[in-house]
Amino acid sequence: MSQTRTDPSSETGADAASIVERIRDAVEAGFPSTVADLTDLVRIPSVSWAAFDPEHVARSAEAVADLLRGLGVFDVVDVRRAPIGQGAELGQPAVVARRTARNGRPTVLLYAHHDVQPPGRDEDWDSTPFEPTLRGDRLYGRGAADDKAGVMAHVGAIRALVDVLGGDLDLGIAVFVEGEEEFGSRSFSAFLRENRELLEADAIVVADSNNWDVNTPALTVALRGNVTFRLTVSTLAHASHSGMFGGAVPDAMLAAIRLLGTLHDADGSVAVPGLTSADLETPEYDEAQLRAEAGLLDGVSPIGRGSILSRIWAQPSITVTGIDAPSVANASNTLIPSVAVRLSTRIAPGQDAADALEALRAHLLAHAPFGAHLEIDDIDTGQPFLVDTSGWAVAEAKAAMADAWEVDPVDIGVGGSIPFIAELVQEFPDAQILVTGVEDPDSRAHSPNESLHLGVFRRAVLAEALLLARLEARTGE
Repeated sequence: MSQTRTDPSSETGADAASIVERIRDAVEAGFPSTVADLTDLVRIPSVSWAAFDPEHVARSAEAVADLLRGLGVFDVVDVRRAPIGQGAELGQPAVVARRTARNGRPTVLLYAHHDVQPPGRDEDWDSTPFEPTLRGDRLYGRGAADDKAGVMAHVGAIRALVDVLGGDLDLGIAVFVEGEEEFGSRSFSAFLRENRELLEADAIVVADSNNWDVNTPALTVALRGNVTFRLTVSTLAHASHSGMFGGAVPDAMLAAIRLLGTLHDADGSVAVPGLTSADLETPEYDEAQLRAEAGLLDGVSPIGRGSILSRIWAQPSITVTGIDAPSVANASNTLIPSVAVRLSTRIAPGQDAADALEALRAHLLAHAPFGAHLEIDDIDTGQPFLVDTSGWAVAEAKAAMADAWEVDPVDIGVGGSIPFIAELVQEFPDAQILVTGVEDPDSRAHSPNESLHLGVFRRAVLAEALLLARLEARTGE
């Protein structure tokens, strides 16, 4: 769709400024309700992992659908599910909505997810994970930031737009609120295919990322991909007495430790041939900021080479995120026959996930100590992504952010992965991708004491509302 830019609502700069102020007032007036609706969503423990009750995810989906129906602007709002792979099993429920564009206006797809990470141990939280708690200017609770605030950013932005411009909009709006992002988006591809007509759009806003800090907005333009799998290291047919055979027989723990040690150089840089890095410009970010945001203990040094942000945004990383072995409390004097670990590898933009998996497999097999037997299974991969920043949607989004935050946004990379973005691009190759977010460096998504800064949230809602107003004003040539 070839389009020219017009200022929101009017041909005159004065009227455009008036629209900005009216939307700002609408967001402010509606903000208590937006926060209240967010707290209601946070109270639903919608953990999508297999070990948790799926009924909570279903209840969360219905709550989101009710919020979208209440906006009164959509032709359709549904809760739908799609199959996982080629089997009969269905993924978790997602919410879709759509209103059709008119008079040459574009269609924007608003994405977020309503499922959340497991809370972890209650004793690690300063307040109950699923009882939203306000302390200072932050709202604490699992999903308060990631990503139920993303859901409510969409809802709050549309509410403000309708308050100012009315519900008879020309702008096309589609909404996709996923229910299993935290569990690997297993039915995502099938869902896109089955609901393509509902979700097709000219621009896609993915509200699931970070801002530079609580005062500076950001547009995410680079995302690392991921390769995760279970690695099982075996050396014995059965456990044996460590006193009788120790010193002559390698146990699996020894072999696993030696093998895992080959994945990094002495400075902590990844040492796997075939894992590549990207050439990205990075803003200033010093070690003091890293220590403050990551919680590095005194005396513990950072790892890797190059600028700090290049290590996080543009280089691979490998982390052992889990291990199956006897606990210290249950340890006995035996040689362990097998050890399983979960390896999580983040891959740089520009690298294919399948190639990265093969590089990891080749390295592990080549470095297995003492002839240890290796098994790699439970594999999950996601492609990295680089955003094309040359399109009209990026320009409109940055202008809306600057108006809302009263400071220019910065382009950032993210060390984490959002693999489904590559799938969105594959299904909708002509759509422009905007990766925005409601989080800040202290949101601690996935961790105990996850929180949302309410000032950031207010400005994120305003920025999206202003973006929608700009898109409502775009006319076709």
